[in-house]
Amino acid sequence: MHRKGKVFYQDDFAGIIEETDTGYRFSYDKEYLSKEEKWPVSKTLPISEYPYSSNTMFPFFDGLIPEGWLLDVAVDNWKLKANDRMGLLLACCKDCIGAVSVVPFNEENNE
Repeated sequence: MHRKGKVFYQDDFAGIIEETDTGYRFSYDKEYLSKEEKWPVSKTLPISEYPYSSNTMFPFFDGLIPEGWLLDVAVDNWKLKANDRMGLLLACCKDCIGAVSVVPFNEENNE
């Protein structure tokens, strides 16, 4: 089962980041794309109707994951491996410094 996260820019739902069989994919939400005033989640992921794919976690999203002793706390508290980048992103990035946050996507009720 591939994990997914809802990506928010400030309080606006901007898109979905998900694991794939070959790595990761980020797609902007169609409603977000239709807004008159919208911002890219990162300069490395400009607004696009086409999904972005990568064999490794996108550097922007990887940069949201804590480092050092905060990473150690996250790994210990959530029993995750330091190389489980998607797990760490979903566990640690609900309330990030900056405009972007990531929350787990719940398939059952589309939340």
